[in-house]
Amino acid sequence: MASHASIRLLIVDDHPLFRQGVRWALAGEDDISIVGEAASGEAAMEWLSMTVSAQEPNVMLVDLNLPGMNGLDVTRQVRRQYPSLGVVMLSMHESDEQAFNALRAGAAAYRSKDVKPQALVEILRRVARGEYVINDVVLEEPRVASRVLTQFRTLPQATPTAPEAVDFPIFTPLSDREIEVLERIASGGSNKEIADSLGISTQTVKNHISSILRKLSLNDRTQAVLFALRRGWIETPNEIRQGAGEPED
Repeated sequence: MASHASIRLLIVDDHPLFRQGVRWALAGEDDISIVGEAASGEAAMEWLSMTVSAQEPNVMLVDLNLPGMNGLDVTRQVRRQYPSLGVVMLSMHESDEQAFNALRAGAAAYRSKDVKPQALVEILRRVARGEYVINDVVLEEPRVASRVLTQFRTLPQATPTAPEAVDFPIFTPLSDREIEVLERIASGGSNKEIADSLGISTQTVKNHISSILRKLSLNDRTQAVLFALRRGWIETPNEIRQGAGEPED
């Protein structure tokens, strides 16, 4: 069980009854505190800009179909301005396309609005821990994440004229060696396997990973892989992209 009020939640939805329903659903959870509500994306961004540090949320529950600035737009802006804020995207209708659009925008989780209260609580806790939850798939270990990331790579990439393209700059602050390390993490390699394939020590691999996380202001390997994939910095290897079976233990 997380510590008291370790999850500070901001709810962004244009339906007052839904926001109230979320409050009721979470009322008995001691580790979750609802610090604010907003009825639109614009209102949410204004709320965040005026928030004092004690009330700053670490998780945000966002409706995909907001009026005006939609949930994807909100998520992109939040990820640029508040990179440590985890976004949980909710939609009226669950679909793989919407799930990957949410992931591409920077959401850490995606579910339909008919999610059960206890399932929502678990999602909020996972996101607060830095995990990614897309439908029922939890991306917490690189070898588990790689197969879902493979599917993500098969989606059409943003063209230079697409509105979302500006959110995924080609420029990377990572060195060529750090990119190589990330590519091997995406394929499910352990530190030792990565070290052997690159002809370096395990400690050097650990140093590269620490450098990657520091440069990207992220907390774990999977977040770094997702971040790099969304921006087109790395690709998963062909053998992972084409694999049909489950990864070996």
